[in-house]
Amino acid sequence: MPPGYNTEIRTDIPHSARIWNYWMGGQDNYDIDRQVGDASLEIDPDIGAMATESRRFLIRSVGHLARDRGISQFLDIGTGLPTMQNTHEVAQSIVPDARIVYVDNDPLVLTHARALLTSTTDEGVTTYIEADFNNPEQIIDEARNILNFTQPIAVMFMGVLGHAPTYDELLRIVRTIVAAVPSGSYLIYWDGTTDSPYYVRMCAEYAKSGGVPYYPRTQDELRTVFDGLELLEPGFGPIAHWRRPDTEKPLDREIAAFGAVARKP
Repeated sequence: MPPGYNTEIRTDIPHSARIWNYWMGGQDNYDIDRQVGDASLEIDPDIGAMATESRRFLIRSVGHLARDRGISQFLDIGTGLPTMQNTHEVAQSIVPDARIVYVDNDPLVLTHARALLTSTTDEGVTTYIEADFNNPEQIIDEARNILNFTQPIAVMFMGVLGHAPTYDELLRIVRTIVAAVPSGSYLIYWDGTTDSPYYVRMCAEYAKSGGVPYYPRTQDELRTVFDGLELLEPGFGPIAHWRRPDTEKPLDREIAAFGAVARKP
């Protein structure tokens, strides 16, 4: 999660993770989050669909890597509040001894971590690191105590790096982490884009509310994040389309959320 948080849970300032939880039907949010969440929906009614599709993308991408690519280690950075079918639940339902490390520095997320850890499999490992994604070196150092960095790791940034203050900082964060994991590792990444003027306006209004700003970026900027990596089919594009099964009804409109899954050669 972005910088600017301390160990105190503030109920008078909106928080993107809690608002996201509200949009997804969760209960871990406060009145200020619901107020800002409702106001955001009035500006961009598609934001609720984005929240839902982001979880479906997580389920499909983590499931594919665990089931079809033999990945048993996941580093989920900026994980946010637990909802349903979280990374460890998806991965360990396929690979019971999978090891999952969640990274966040929000106090409410860390409070919920205790309950989340009780749902891990007997064979697997699920744990949290308290760290800021703006300090990737710390994340790497602490993750080495849990994950085997001689074996492939799936690195995940799921809609959180819009909080990076600059695009250069976004690239530095991703490339520092990806450089530390071995060949055969994967990057799962998506963020919101500038394609929707309603979404751009919503993000601008959210910044005025006192929350940590989120900066939508262009498709080309997000695509560049995968430079040097091997994109899995169907490549870079809307996350709602990524390996969407025929059993899921297609969206009747596009949402401004783009990303991909890619392998480190």
